[in-house]
Amino acid sequence: MRNRFAFTMIELIFVIVIMGIIGKFGVEFLAQAYKSFLYAKVNHKLQSESEMAVEMIASRLQYRIKDSVIARTAPGTTPVPIGSASGTAYTVLEWIGSDSDGFRGLTKPYWSGILDLNDCNASTLSSPDTNTTAEANMISNITESNTSFSDSAIYFVGSNSDAQKDYGWDGNISYINQQKGAIHPITSTTAIDQFISSTASNFSGVDLYEYYKLAWTAYAIVMEDYNTTTHTGTLRLYYNYQPWKDRNGDGSSDQFNDNLSTTRSTTIMENVSSFKFMSIGSVMKIQVCTKSDVLQNNGGDYSLCKEKTIL
Repeated sequence: MRNRFAFTMIELIFVIVIMGIIGKFGVEFLAQAYKSFLYAKVNHKLQSESEMAVEMIASRLQYRIKDSVIARTAPGTTPVPIGSASGTAYTVLEWIGSDSDGFRGLTKPYWSGILDLNDCNASTLSSPDTNTTAEANMISNITESNTSFSDSAIYFVGSNSDAQKDYGWDGNISYINQQKGAIHPITSTTAIDQFISSTASNFSGVDLYEYYKLAWTAYAIVMEDYNTTTHTGTLRLYYNYQPWKDRNGDGSSDQFNDNLSTTRSTTIMENVSSFKFMSIGSVMKIQVCTKSDVLQNNGGDYSLCKEKTIL
């Protein structure tokens, strides 16, 4: 005869209690692990996107003509020099960028950045070691022939300027057309190392400096489509426009929202909660803040900010 063994009632109750404890804390552990996974995933996404956004903006601001940087509260509103743009009302940042691609060239720069003042006169500026033909081809390739070398301009390093009127931000280019602004519209000649004025005026009476920067486009960073419910918008970059030109033939300067068939734009980042910028002297600081509502049912929105200082 064999003895048969079974669980006692106390043992069964003990097992049930243990299983209940494990079940309770196990579910909570899994829920917390899933929540931590969501936070890590969202954090990584926002970190990488915001980092890319500030780096993209900073890489272009690095080659800005520092005196040309202005801010606006909205597209088309009154331009304010960046040094005077205090507060959070400004959503548009604009500047003229010197041509970094052409200055790198292939084996040597397409424009040297130096004038031979002894060889310059009221009608012609001489820039030794400059290749305007190569520069024109580069501009055409980048803009798919929407911009030519005759749309370019030069800025004399060391000259004084009024950010509002000397670059065309205020919409009035009559001052610039007389070659009296800080930015000087130019075009090429049959000699690849010479510039002439692309306006009806020459350089008579203009203070010439040995060093210059060549520009063919302005840039604008704009916060668009701001949603008052989610408190987020889209950050866009505009380029391939020239505030020193009248490309529309209406007597006013070319602004980034005037002619979208030639102006280029690209989305930098979506779900941006704020875009802030400031200038202290010639140093700029930008900040991009973004957020995600993926965790709305798990503790609310998740947001972070990235910032960068540009010399």
